[in-house]
Amino acid sequence: MYFYCEACKKEYPLNSHFYRCECGGMLSLHKDPDDVLASGITLGEVETPLLPFQVDQLDFLLKLENLQPTGSFKDRGAYTLINELHHLGIKEVALDSSGNAGASMAAYAAAAGMKCTVYVPDDISQEKVAQIEAYGAKIVKVANGRMKACAAVKQNLGKAYYASHVYNPLFFEGIKSMAYEMYHQLHEHVPDYIFVPVGNGTLLLGLFLGFWEIGRLPQFVAVQSDKCAPVYEAFHDLPKGPRRSTIAEAIRISEPKRMDDILRVLKLSHGDAITVADKDILKAHKYLGHHGVYVEMTSAAALAGAAQYFKDGKPDNYKVVIPLTGNGLKR
Repeated sequence: MYFYCEACKKEYPLNSHFYRCECGGMLSLHKDPDDVLASGITLGEVETPLLPFQVDQLDFLLKLENLQPTGSFKDRGAYTLINELHHLGIKEVALDSSGNAGASMAAYAAAAGMKCTVYVPDDISQEKVAQIEAYGAKIVKVANGRMKACAAVKQNLGKAYYASHVYNPLFFEGIKSMAYEMYHQLHEHVPDYIFVPVGNGTLLLGLFLGFWEIGRLPQFVAVQSDKCAPVYEAFHDLPKGPRRSTIAEAIRISEPKRMDDILRVLKLSHGDAITVADKDILKAHKYLGHHGVYVEMTSAAALAGAAQYFKDGKPDNYKVVIPLTGNGLKR
């Protein structure tokens, strides 16, 4: 296995401290069929249920990723990345996060006996700070938003390995497992639609890789807040709008680093990109809670998007999956 540049095809070993090619291109993972990723460090990961759920006569399937060990889908990527880094002898990692990835990486790093530093925007919820610190990780708060945290960690890596859920292809390799689970749970069928809350696109890209290996793609619909919607604007060739705060803070990413990959996935899957208003996210969040499902606001954004997209109805036989990305206790 090795990383290679999507632009110039230059190769890098997995333990390289280059998180991006010298030419500026993003890295992908080359893995032969007989290559096996490291394992052994576990926090009790589970196959998360697909819960039938109805909204205004619309039937959906909720993928309950809020039930993972640290309460978010990011545990899938952290499991794969930390196991492989531990196998390679990496002792110290650093990353930037709006919260969920930081918690996942901190937890698995703790289980592996690795030192972990997480750079976060200074307006991160206290619940997420408390969770990250509970795993023994160091928190560095950075003013002026998520993208500043990304810049700060790169400038201060030192000897630490940049364990980025955005740049590192091993993280996407872990997210792929969700696609295989859905395929298994649907009796070897692929969903017709998957509504994915998109910030940096980690979930979207990982699911795409999984279904690409399976051999058939669902139609992916990227859901963004109307207060910060760079993917929606790029997909529909719209002028750049303002980048404002939203209650769906996990997808408040003004400049996704893998924008080209995100757009390619949406086009290859004959998908779409939509936006939802904060008031509709709040409505969806309340609806979920009143039906026994407590998730963070970003998860509710995906449900709001699906309800909006199919407001005029959908064929009964369509299997529409909505991954619930994080537990409500994270806010």
